[in-house]
Amino acid sequence: MPTDTQESFSTMSTPYAFEYKVVTFRESLIGDALDSDKLEKVLNKHAEDGWALKAITAADVKGRIGPGAVEGLLLTLERPRGQ
Repeated sequence: MPTDTQESFSTMSTPYAFEYKVVTFRESLIGDALDSDKLEKVLNKHAEDGWALKAITAADVKGRIGPGAVEGLLLTLERPRGQ
């Protein structure tokens, strides 16, 4: 008979128990400071759909105009599959 720890581990290791979403968050090409209010709104918008923040990664994010990149964030979100 498995112990509680073994049962929890086997449940956690179920393939595809979670789904993930990566959201690009960047400011203007002028290099404005990061707007924490905008970031908070983006996170809360996704939280309404069951997404939880898993990680934030600083990255050069390609802009919509031209080949250059600007500093931005990649937000990795997670939620249980099927939500």
